[in-house]
Parts: sequence; C-alpha cells; structure tokens
Amino acid sequence: MLIAFVLLYLAVTIAIGLWAARRVHNSKDYVVAGRSLPLYMNTATVFATWFGAESVLSVSVEFSKSGLGGIIADPFGSSMCLVIVAVFFARAFYRMDLLTIGDFYRKRYGKTMELGTSVVIAISYLGWTAAQLTALGLVFSTLTEGAVSLSNGILISGIVVLAYTIWGGMWSVAMTDLFQSVMIIVGLAIVAWVVGDMAGGPGKVIGAAAEAGKFEFFPKSDLKDWLAFITAFITLAIGSIPQQDIFQRVTSAKNERTAIAGSFLGGVVYFSFVFVPIYIVCAALMVDPGLSSLLSAEDARDMQRILPSFILEHTPMWVRVLFFGALLSAILSTASGAIIAPTSLCTENIIRPRFPHMSDRQFLLTLRIVLVSFTLAALLFALNSKQTMYDMVQNAYTVTLVAALVPLAAGVFWKRASNTGAILSAAFGLIAWLIAAYTAPEATVPPALVGLAFSLFGMVIGSILPREHRSPAHASGEHRAAPTHPHGRQG
Repeated sequence: MLIAFVLLYLAVTIAIGLWAARRVHNSKDYVVAGRSLPLYMNTATVFATWFGAESVLSVSVEFSKSGLGGIIADPFGSSMCLVIVAVFFARAFYRMDLLTIGDFYRKRYGKTMELGTSVVIAISYLGWTAAQLTALGLVFSTLTEGAVSLSNGILISGIVVLAYTIWGGMWSVAMTDLFQSVMIIVGLAIVAWVVGDMAGGPGKVIGAAAEAGKFEFFPKSDLKDWLAFITAFITLAIGSIPQQDIFQRVTSAKNERTAIAGSFLGGVVYFSFVFVPIYIVCAALMVDPGLSSLLSAEDARDMQRILPSFILEHTPMWVRVLFFGALLSAILSTASGAIIAPTSLCTENIIRPRFPHMSDRQFLLTLRIVLVSFTLAALLFALNSKQTMYDMVQNAYTVTLVAALVPLAAGVFWKRASNTGAILSAAFGLIAWLIAAYTAPEATVPPALVGLAFSLFGMVIGSILPREHRSPAHASGEHRAAPTHPHGRQG
C-alpha cells in the first residue's frame, strides 16, 4: 500500500508540473515564471527549495551526532542567507530586470566575468542536485527493502524530476512547490506529534537532548575549531548568495516588495520548521536506541537511513504515508529548483552568447536539452559520491564563496569595483582555495577562509591600484565609459 501511495504521489506531482507547463509561452516564463508570483507562492518556492533532503535526513542526524554546533552551516547559515538577501540584495536584483545572475556579472563587469562565474556557479549545483537525487534513491531503496538498489533508485529519481520540470520550467517548480510545501508542513508536524508521544512527549525529548549536551552551540576548544565553526557558518550564510536559485526566486516575484518579503518569510519559515525533523530523530533514537549505531557507520550515507528505517519499523501505515509524502515533497521541490537554476545559467550565459541570433523558440529548446544534460551530470556525481547530503550541500557553496561572492557584493555596493578587480577576485579566490585544499586541508585556517581572503585582496588591488597610476583625465574618461551602477537599467 505504501509503495502504491508513493507512485500515486509521484503521478500527481508530475501532473501538476505538466499542468503548469501550459503557462509557458516564452523563455521568461520558463526561467522566472513571467515575474508574476504572488507573495504566498514566492514564499513557498523559497521555503520548499531550501527545505530539501538534507533538512529531513541529514541535518536532523547531524544534530543527534554533533549537537547544535554541528549544524551551524544549515540551518543557521542557510537561514541567515535568505535574510541577508532580503535586506541587502533583493531590491537590487529585482530592479535590474535580468534573467539570470550571470547577466548581473555581464552587466557590471563584462563578458569574461559572465562566462567565468556562470561556469563556477553551475558546477557548484552538482553537489546540491546530487544530494537530492541520492535522497530520493534512498527512499526508493528503503521502501522496496533493497529490491531497488541505491544506484537504481538514484537513476529513477533523475527520471522523475525531469518528467515534471522539463516542460514547465519555473512555472512547474512554483506550482509543485506550493503543493509540496503544504505536504511538508502538515505531514511532518503530525509525524512529530506521533513520534514525540511515543518517546514520552516534548519535555522528555528536549530534556534528553539537553542532558546529552546537544544544545552546546559554540566551540570550547582552540582557534582551529573556532575558525572551522565560523567558516561553516559563512559558507552558507554568504557563500550561497551568488546562486541562481535565490536570484530566480527574487526575480520571479510579481513586484519588488514581494521579492523582499518572500525571501525574508521563506528564511523565517525554514528556520522555524527545520527543527521539526530534528525533534523527530531525537524522539526516534529514544524509542529505538539501537538505531544510534548508524551514527558511526563506515559508510557515512547510512546515517541518513535512521529516520526512514524508524518510520517503517515503528509507526502505523497512515504515519508512514504522511512521512514519506512529506519527505518526497522536500526532495522533489529542492531537486527541481536545483536543476532549473544551472540550466538557466548555462543556456543564457554560456551558450546563448555564442549564438546571438537564437530565436526564443530555439532558446526554449536549448533550455530543455541543457536540463537533461545537467541532470545526467548530477546523476553521475550522485552515483560516485560517498559523502552525506549535508557535506554535499556545504561543499557546493564553498566554490561560490571563494569565486563569486566578492564580485557580486562589490558590484552592488562599491562603485569603484572594476572589471580587473572582479577577474582577479574570482581567480585569486579560486586558486588560493584549491591550493590550500590540496596542500593543507587540515590547517588551522580552513581553505575556504583562505580563498575568501584572497578573493577580497584581488578585488581591492584590481579596483584601486591601477587607477592610482592613471592621469585624472584618463580616469575620468574611463569612468564615463564604465557600466552604470547595477541599480540602473543599463550596463
């Protein structure tokens, strides 16, 4: 019966996605839903995209293993990212009326930065997308008691996500996200009530977590631990700002006020609700302490089986239906957003500039071809990775932290930021990070922090030093020829 429900749920999701595809008449509809989403839909897309497989299966387990300090990146960093975007970036993004975040780099810095950052940002999505496909594969494998292997489950998950995303693009994502957000919130809330009651109620669950030291937040040891703690936080808090999925949700809103409010509310709802699966896992480990052995499993991915295994073994059928409905919603909503974002970047900022006379119909066809190609790449990544979903997501944002964040922030808030500064910032940050990661990955200063420092250094010397050697007349002439500040419409 449970498998039948899962198949029915997948069929309904695909049907909603195909129904939403009727609204797609051009590439703008496909990429940013025609810039017409009302607040409730915009908030739902932000929440549903952020609340993915790692929120249910990985963040919750990481808390049980390492406590609050172990989940500083997600949900603390990831939620803060959405608040920062709402307060500092949403207005600028929306007013520029661009299709992708790659367009920002072209408008502010030129085609070289457009190409370079688009490649870097698109690559960063491989880990995030792979995490969702791995989770869905894990669900299929768990539900069939191993009859469908994890590898085959991952392949099936790619086909399912493609089926409802390929035709409707962002409209399909928005419509299914709204449905899936309701399923996530209602389903997990009821499951939390049932499982918590099995463990003796919220008081006992929270008391047991406190007694085990799970609410200890800050490191109590040396400088190395503090720097690792800070790096984990900023990797998601600011490293995930230069991402197409965030930009896409801001620019999909029907107006500027909705863009700001949708990002802020999405972050607040996400942070508030992400502790529900954490509570469920804590209660589950109290009911069945034997499952805690998975926390030290040789294959780190096995930790993520704790919650699905508990639900299948210890709860009635109606609870299983609610749980897996919520879990599938979390996975599918994030996976669909995770493949449409890099697809938009690759098509608009890497392929289209090479074919300037491409018609809108040809552009739509190219979007769909790239969508399939990126999904295949993510499948290969998922099939060959042994990381947990939590690690996949955190590693994905390190790339954008060191190569794309500084040029983005400087381009919005610092008028003197130049093309040379942006290129040096991206190059210095990426190269320094790679060298540090391969030569001294366990050093006191984490490689990501090294990369961010060099990225800042590159921007400063590239934007300031060359101008000090120019004559005032030359500098004045160049200033007139430079791109307009990004709050304008021209660039």
